[in-house]
Amino acid sequence: MNITGFTINNAEHNLTLKFVNSKVAQLSFEYLRVFSPTTGNKQPALVSHKKSIMLTTLENVGKHGYRLTFDDQHSAIYSSDYLEQLIKEHDQRWQHYLSELKASGHSREAMINITQL
Repeated sequence: MNITGFTINNAEHNLTLKFVNSKVAQLSFEYLRVFSPTTGNKQPALVSHKKSIMLTTLENVGKHGYRLTFDDQHSAIYSSDYLEQLIKEHDQRWQHYLSELKASGHSREAMINITQL
């Protein structure tokens, strides 16, 4: 599947992906941040406290994919194939993440509340 467009919805905290075959998928910013692609052979660390994360920029990086930058200053390049994998494996990955988070004693909630005026 080829991606034809993105819609960033800050109110709903999600990214909508549009594909050539008219398929549409939505992924939450939290899900995208938690499952950020890793580099090398490192075991990915459990990412917590990202429920309120915001996607600040999305830019095309040519044949490599799309650079997503979040408001915690994390940035990564997501290939089209990896985004499709995240869509296909969403339910399984999310449930596994929630189980790991609970077992670790960590939370999805932010560590401190920040109010923007």
